[in-house]
Order: sequence, then C-alpha cells, then structure tokens
Amino acid sequence: MRILALTLDLDDTLWPVQPALVRADLAVDAWLQQHYPDVARAWPITAMRELRNQVASERLDLAHDFTTQRQLTLQHAFAACGISPAPVDALWEIYFAARNSVELYPDSLPALRRITARWPLASLTNGNADLQRIGIHAHFTHHICARDSGVAKPDPRIFRAAAERLGVAPAQILHVGDDPAMDMVGAREAGLRTAWINRAGAPWPLELGPAPELDLRDMNALADWLEAQHAAP
Repeated sequence: MRILALTLDLDDTLWPVQPALVRADLAVDAWLQQHYPDVARAWPITAMRELRNQVASERLDLAHDFTTQRQLTLQHAFAACGISPAPVDALWEIYFAARNSVELYPDSLPALRRITARWPLASLTNGNADLQRIGIHAHFTHHICARDSGVAKPDPRIFRAAAERLGVAPAQILHVGDDPAMDMVGAREAGLRTAWINRAGAPWPLELGPAPELDLRDMNALADWLEAQHAAP
C-alpha cells in the first residue's frame, strides 16, 4: 500500500534539541540575575530543573503540556521567594525564543524540500517547538502537538488525530521519528507505518516488540526511499 502522507517528529529528528534547551535555561538564568537576583540565587539552573521535574511528577494531568509545566515552575520559584505575581510572560518569551533557536541537521532541510514536493507532511510533537520561529513552517500542511491534542505520544490517539487532519487512512501514513518508544511504538499501535531516524545506528530495543519498517540514518535516506517507492511501478 502506497504512502500518501507523512507525520514527522521534530526534536532530535530534524535538529538536536539539547543545545537549544541548555541555551534557553541559560537565557532565563541570565535575565533573573539581572532583574531578580534573589530568585536567581535561590533557584540556579540545576535547582530550577529539579523544581520542574517536581511539578511534572505532581501534575500528571499536564504530562502532555510542557509549556504549562514550565510556567508553573516559574510561578512556584517566585512564590518561594515571596514574589507574586511572577513575570511569567516576560520569562516565557525569553525561554521560548532561545528554545526555538535550533540548528537543523545538515540533511533536514534538503530532505524536507524533496519530501514535501510530493507528499503532505504534518509535524507531530510532544514538545513546544514553533515552526514559524524556526522558519520551516511552509513545509508542513498541519502541526499537531500534544498540548493542543490533550494527549502525548506514544498514546495512539494523537497519531489518529494527525491522520484525521491529513484526511488519510493510518495505514497509508508513514510516521517518522527518532524515539523508539514514543514514535515507533505509538505509531505502530495507531496503525501507521514507521520509519526510525536512527542517526547513531543503535540496535532496535527488542523489548519494544517488532522493529520499525524502516531503520534510516538520516532524512536524506528517507527521501531516497520515498522517491524510489514513488517511481516503482
């Protein structure tokens, strides 16, 4: 059965996310040191990260919403210093701008151009990347994120929601991502076909069940495969 559309993970599939997250934490900390030094001293980066993990563990209802988790973290940090309300909007803009200052893998943009010349593409992410800020929004027909959907990968419902937005049967959608559990298992259980972007050449974790249909080193390999399938009689 031919592929008619694709869904695509973002963080660590199109770009390495950790450098952007580190820059975002540093930007927030620098702003706090300048404007709220008492908060910066009480909540250095490591402590702020620990607080965010605590918020995530206590607010399981927000497992799909990293944005609100981070905003609550800031509110708690300021409240602990006796400051209310916290300047959440200003801090979020600082964080969000740095978080979206990503450097795409060299293969990502050329492959996106090749793929979207023939297939509709929807981004499918648990994170809060902003395609407009990053500058690649024109390559996507839809953007499906966990925060808006109310559920996060690997829940099959978010994959099915993407299929509905695309107007294509799950069996004719190829989901592409880097995470074996979040991307490959979730997509498989929702009935989508699967392509693992396995940049490190890692072995498939056998405990996760059947391996994905495709095990690819980068996005160019994906574009090559799609074009070969399209050309086949």
